[in-house]
Amino acid sequence: MFKLLSELTPGQTGHVARICGKGPIQRRIMDMGVVVGTKVEVRKYAPLGDPMEIKVKGFNLSLRKDEAKNIEIELT
Repeated sequence: MFKLLSELTPGQTGHVARICGKGPIQRRIMDMGVVVGTKVEVRKYAPLGDPMEIKVKGFNLSLRKDEAKNIEIELT
């Protein structure tokens, strides 16, 4: 089952299936280590819902929901 990263709830995990963004957005996401096949876990959301914190490759990363909408996840 595929979902956008921004749709996951805290505690859900999955693998990156595709990065949909173009240009600088896609490059920035990939430079942070979020590449196809990488395991991702949603840790928590900020009190107002943006940004979100994810765990990827052993470190915590904060992403805005607009960025997370460009990342398609295959749930595990």
